[in-house]
Amino acid sequence: MDYFLNQVINGLQLGLVYALIALGYTMVYGIVKLINFAHGDVFMVGAFVGYFGFAHWGLPLPVAILFSMLTCAILGVVIERLAYRPLRYAPRIMALISAIGVSFFLEYFCSLRFVFGPDYRVVERPIQTVTWHLGGVTVTNLQLIIMVTVAAMLIFLQYVVFRTRVGAAMRTVSYDHDAARLMGVDVDRTISITFALGSAMAALGGVLYAIAYPQIQPFMGIMPGLKAFTAAVLGGIGLIPGAVLGALIMGQVETMTAAYISSQLRDAIVFVILIVVLLVRPCGILGRTEPEKV
Repeated sequence: MDYFLNQVINGLQLGLVYALIALGYTMVYGIVKLINFAHGDVFMVGAFVGYFGFAHWGLPLPVAILFSMLTCAILGVVIERLAYRPLRYAPRIMALISAIGVSFFLEYFCSLRFVFGPDYRVVERPIQTVTWHLGGVTVTNLQLIIMVTVAAMLIFLQYVVFRTRVGAAMRTVSYDHDAARLMGVDVDRTISITFALGSAMAALGGVLYAIAYPQIQPFMGIMPGLKAFTAAVLGGIGLIPGAVLGALIMGQVETMTAAYISSQLRDAIVFVILIVVLLVRPCGILGRTEPEKV
């Protein structure tokens, strides 16, 4: 039983990191109906910038995290402005191909030696790990930091989306771009803010991931990005609560599979879940099927 509870905590830690990435996928899809496959690579850039911040530039960890979030927010806006905005009214397949191109560009550009370099880097944790034993359950200060940080960011995001003018504009644009424009909403600015918020969340997830699983490399965003996308689909893509629910489920499934079945099967089972969800409930757990307008 103690072993099971420890795995639940490990799955919660992993799921919360996935939730930060999945939120970016679901926010962008909800507002422009685009699957931003470059989002996992923004997560990678965030991890590297945060790592350089606290390991090489001597920044305190909170400052390094904020710098990473700001850098990736700017990167997200630049990507949207250059790669997606010109294709906003083109067939969706063109924007999808553009997203894949941006993803490859970021991976191979960041692999250049004058950028991040192609090698794996071991991340020395900026904080000393403290372990507490509660009965038979083991909890570390790092796990608590991740849980508290992610919970605070989720509350902040809920506040922005449902209690601010920017959030009202985002919800309006997600329903209808033309109607939002007629109501005086600056659609381009709202979409840029959405990309900035989603990218900042991914950067935070990247730094936390690098600290929790201390090894980074320029292709590290591929699998977490795909799993976070799977989580967003599982919960109901376009829905913030759905992204969080899907990510928590994915974290538990991956951890339990590695603990009780095989660590080699954890990725395969994750994507089997994606296939099953698309076959059985393509709108996700919390999503609703809406009739197509003719």
